[in-house]
This record gives sequence, structure tokens and C-alpha cells, in this order.
Amino acid sequence: MEQSHYLIVGASHAALSALHAIRLHDSEKDITIITRDDSLPYSPTVLPYVVSGRSDPKRVFLRDADYFAKQKVNYRPRAQVASIRKSVVRLADGSEIGFEKLLLATGAAPVLPSIPGLLEVHYHVLRTLNDALELRQALPGVKKALVLGGGLIGMHAAENLAAAGAAVTVVEQERHVLPGYFDADAAAIIEKIFAAKGVRILTGARIAGCAPRGEGCYAALENGGVLEADLLLVATGVAPVTDFLDGSGVETDRGVLVDDTMLTSVGNVWAAGDVAQARGFFAADKIINGILPDAVDQGRIAGMAMAGDPQLTEYAGGVPLNTYTFFGQQAASIGVQEGALGERGVEVHKQLDAERNRYLKVVLEGDRLAGIFAINGAFDPGVMWELILRRVDLGPVKQAFLASPRQTARAIMSQTWR
Repeated sequence: MEQSHYLIVGASHAALSALHAIRLHDSEKDITIITRDDSLPYSPTVLPYVVSGRSDPKRVFLRDADYFAKQKVNYRPRAQVASIRKSVVRLADGSEIGFEKLLLATGAAPVLPSIPGLLEVHYHVLRTLNDALELRQALPGVKKALVLGGGLIGMHAAENLAAAGAAVTVVEQERHVLPGYFDADAAAIIEKIFAAKGVRILTGARIAGCAPRGEGCYAALENGGVLEADLLLVATGVAPVTDFLDGSGVETDRGVLVDDTMLTSVGNVWAAGDVAQARGFFAADKIINGILPDAVDQGRIAGMAMAGDPQLTEYAGGVPLNTYTFFGQQAASIGVQEGALGERGVEVHKQLDAERNRYLKVVLEGDRLAGIFAINGAFDPGVMWELILRRVDLGPVKQAFLASPRQTARAIMSQTWR
């Protein structure tokens, strides 16, 4: 049986961050990375740009073979984990790898809604590079496209489909698109811009059933009416990949439960990234914070813990951060909406200019930033994320911050951050 001191399952941002952290402290012990993908590592965030043609699929890889060779890493693609038992990973092909320390960075996979007939029609999802390539190949000749789900993946896909000349309909069961990121006022601006580009958006709507229509489908709405499509994309959400953990002793809830060093309930197993359910920043409840910066941070912490790095600092808690570009417009969602906070000491300051497609909302808890949301707003998302994580007291500069978030935040950063 093959043995590896460090075994990492998964190969995207969390895994690569952990690898880097391990090698900073331990340059010698062997590391194996296995991934179910059949390629070098890539970021899921690039997939919409592969679909649109803006990114060459041959140039999207985060690391190359030379990097792994220099880091003394055995990189193994096309390796699907079947089970974990007593410091041994069994792969789907029956082979086994023993480990001293294991990192689960398996990410998330699409979740299909329970729609009668859905499995009988041809549909696309967008989570892997192969998914993106298949969707890109399907674009030519598509006249009518149907997208289920008005989240980031669905809206990105709808934009690309519209740009390819398709008549696109988006069906979202919530009252507005991007409900996990923006309130109704902000979403109304986004929906207006999509409508101006010919995208039909049906909110508060559900699909009652699907049936084949050549390579496409018919989709019946619960409130009546039938939609026809040459192409169906299902983008109704994702869930952590944990199906191989039955009998492993690793505790799960919605994801793999971890402490503030990313350690699981098993003493030599850690988890990081989209699969990990860790402490939230604003509440004690553990959350899944599926964003790139958090994956990098969690991976770094896990890697330092695995290597025994004495400089290890514990996880501060998950703070959402998402940026979104659509039809030349910019949107950002950092932190939480006021509904996620207690009523006491919460302030909401909102500026709305729908005619100019401008929106800014600042949520304060006491004198500390809890959330900031914008469409075509002028601020640096990463700096705002740090203001939240560092619990910066904005009291002395509150009015200046509300008037000019970017300028004030940059001044704070230059004066106090080291």
C-alpha cells in the first residue's frame, strides 16, 4: 500500500494554500495531492470566462507540473476517494493510500432540485472545467436557453448565453435574483440591466416538471405556462462533497465540522474550503463560507496546523465576500445584511440611484462595519473585508466613511495596518 505523510484530497485554492503553508515549515516530508479532476488545478471562479471564451481553457491552471516537482509533491489526477478508514484512503479503483495527516479540500458539487422529469432531459451544470467546456461547445446554435437559479452561477451563465445570441429565461424561486448577496433594491437594478439585454427573469417562480424536447426540454411552471428551451442549465445550488465519509468517524452537518484550526473530530484529519463548516464571524453557529479568500485562509491555517508551525493563528470566523461583474457593471457584497444581526445598535445607511444604476448600502453594528453592498460603487472589497475582520472602530470617522468609503478605508489602512 502506498504511504504519504501528508495527503491532500482536492486541488483548488484551499489545497494549494495548505501545501504552501506545509512546505514553509516542513520541506522534506512527502506530500500527495489527489483530485477527481483530470487536469492540473484550476479555480472554479474562472469557469464562466471559459464558457464565454474570454479565458483559454489551456491557460487557466493555478500550478503546473514543474511546481509540484519542485515542491516534492506527488500530484495524482483522476483519483476518486471511495472511503476513509483508520488513516487509510481507499480510491474508487480499489487502491489505497495510508497517511499520517489528511486534509479534506474536496469542495462542493451541484445539487439538483426535485423536479419531476428533470433526470429524463439533457441538462448542464457548471462546477468543473469539463462542465464549462461542454457548455461552451453547446452554445453555437442555441436559440432558447433556460437557466434554473438566479444565483451567481446562474446569472453568469445567463449573461454568456445572451451574449451568444440566445433568448434566455432565468427562473428563480425567491422574490429577486441573487438573494444571498443583495436586497430587493439592489437586485432590481441588476434585473433591469439583464432585461435591457433581452434576458427574461421570472422570480417567485418554480418549475413543476420537465419533459424532453429534442436536445432541449419543456418546463412547466407551477403557476401555469410552459417554457421551451434548446439548452437547460441547472444552477440551483451546491453542497459539500462528503459522501465518502460514512464510517470514517469524521463528523458532518451540512459540511465537515471543524474547529478554529480546521481540525475535524478525527485527530489527524483537517478540512478547508467549500467542504468545511467552520465558525461564523458574526455568530457562534458554524457556517459554510464558500468564497475564494476564505478557502485560501482556511487552507493556510490547516497546513500550518498539520505541519506543527508555531506561528499558527486560529481562524477568525467566516465573513462573506463576493464580487460580481455583469454586462460591464460592477457589484460587490461583503459581510452580512442587517437581518443577520440583532436589532440593538444596528444602523443601515442606503443610497439608491436606480436611473444611474448606482446603489450603496452600509450596515454598521455599533461603530463597526458589518456589511457593505454596492452596484457601481467606489470601494475596495478586500479592504472592506479586512475592516470587518479586524473589527475596526469607525466611530471617529463614521460620517467620513459613509460619505466616501473607499477614501476613508484607504486612509485607515495606510495609518494603522502593518
